[in-house]
Amino acid sequence: MATRRAFSTECERLTTPIQKREVHAPDALIIGGGAAGLTLALQLADQLQVAIVCKGPLNESSTYYAQGGIAAVLDAGDSVDKHVADTLSAGAGLCHEDVVRYTVENSTAAIDWLIDQGVPFTENESGPAKYHLTREGGHSHRRIIHAADATGKAVSETLTANARSHPNINFLPSRVAVDLILVDSDEGRHCAGAYVLNRDTGRVECFSARFTVLATGGASNVYLYSSNPNVASGDGIAMAWRAGCRVANMEFNQFHPTCLYHPQARSFLLTEALRGEGAYLRLPDGERFMPRFDERAELAPRDIVARAIDHEIKRLGIDCVFLDITHRPADFIESHFPNVRARCLEYGLDISREPIPVVPAAHYTCGGVMVDLCGRTDVSQLYAIGETAFTGLHGANRMASNSLLECIVWGRAAAADIFAQSRDVALPEPAPPWDESQVTDSDEDVIISHNWEELRRFMWDYVGIVRTTKRLQRASHRIQLLQQEIAEYYSNYKVSNDLLELRNLSVVARLIIESASARKESRGLHYTLDFPAPAPLAIDTILNPAEFAATD
Repeated sequence: MATRRAFSTECERLTTPIQKREVHAPDALIIGGGAAGLTLALQLADQLQVAIVCKGPLNESSTYYAQGGIAAVLDAGDSVDKHVADTLSAGAGLCHEDVVRYTVENSTAAIDWLIDQGVPFTENESGPAKYHLTREGGHSHRRIIHAADATGKAVSETLTANARSHPNINFLPSRVAVDLILVDSDEGRHCAGAYVLNRDTGRVECFSARFTVLATGGASNVYLYSSNPNVASGDGIAMAWRAGCRVANMEFNQFHPTCLYHPQARSFLLTEALRGEGAYLRLPDGERFMPRFDERAELAPRDIVARAIDHEIKRLGIDCVFLDITHRPADFIESHFPNVRARCLEYGLDISREPIPVVPAAHYTCGGVMVDLCGRTDVSQLYAIGETAFTGLHGANRMASNSLLECIVWGRAAAADIFAQSRDVALPEPAPPWDESQVTDSDEDVIISHNWEELRRFMWDYVGIVRTTKRLQRASHRIQLLQQEIAEYYSNYKVSNDLLELRNLSVVARLIIESASARKESRGLHYTLDFPAPAPLAIDTILNPAEFAATD
């Protein structure tokens, strides 16, 4: 597993300047352009120069594809205490209550800021409240503010447009971070920027920055089936681990219960709000099955619903189950779920007339890089926010629509901390340019695609919704062999986007396997047949890179 030694090994490649120095020197380098990164950039830009590097085109992030909405205390009948209680219940004993309360107490201000930014949330057609609120699984109250059924798109497009128009924000798309630039001194280790591959030119650029922020999203593409865009390959988590940062609770991977099952569709997520507005889950014969698993039925937390669907699929040997909202009026469906309806119509499915075939898919990484209430990691001047980070908010199971809230709240918190430190942190000296003198162009890229397929398939089979000790042992053996192959390939060939993603996913896979193996109980999203009951005491799984031998 990657350790501090990995940085020393990395430095061996950076000793011979063989390519033209391409140096960027912003005050703050933000890696990732989703809700967390954009919020931070807009908060910082009035006083600091900001660079945002994005792996793909602008808006290509998990934020853009989020449908349901953002949970916040916005209704007079709701309260901070109720929202906190629901979150703690969903988190199965592992939420950090101080973090949950901090997040919920700042939820109203976060929504007000988004409204000020111009996010077009859906308004009420009648009633005293201005905005329409819906309810999702695990919530005891209607508190989900949304923009129809494409909230993430509305947030992403609004914040991106505002950031692009700001003179102090420089967007740099089609770039993927390779690794962090680290400096050791008498005061300890600090981050001085990152090496970044320009996918258009094939050259590795040097970004020297006073502050570096990992906002790369989660790692759901470590699994065969995922609702996330292709960019969600755990890059920030893997880079932070190689830099010496601790990670926590990587065994808790949320599988969204209802993703479209269709041979021509790549796991299109069907929003939680469908069940919030009365959709039923049915077997092929029309039977509702969720009441057999939980008294909350379709509104049970996602881990329970996903496990129930997985159980029924395996019990009956069927390919999928069905999500049925045909009992609601067609005009209601069209007005509340226009995006879902339109997308399903592309595949010949009219959701107002027929149930939707669905399967679970990897959706959200609840663990991540350990941070404090300001987003600071174990490495000075390095922050992690959004799905990349482990704040303690989600515990063993993320409650629906708390993730975008976390992005906004922690983006604002990190900005305040960076401002507080900015007077005392100088721009670092440029790091040595990237060295490619000891590597060649690959003529065996087929190895990358084969390893990618093997990794995602055994993670799905052995480290998926239901686990066993034997499955985890098999996965551990395979990931160690796979990491050795990837390390050899990385040492001999020029870096590419696919190689970097595979390298990072292999690190994340190892962290998930190690974390799942260490948890001898079933809790929240981690369910193992060998330890089906929860342990008496709920404890976070914390991994420290200093404690593992270098294999990355």
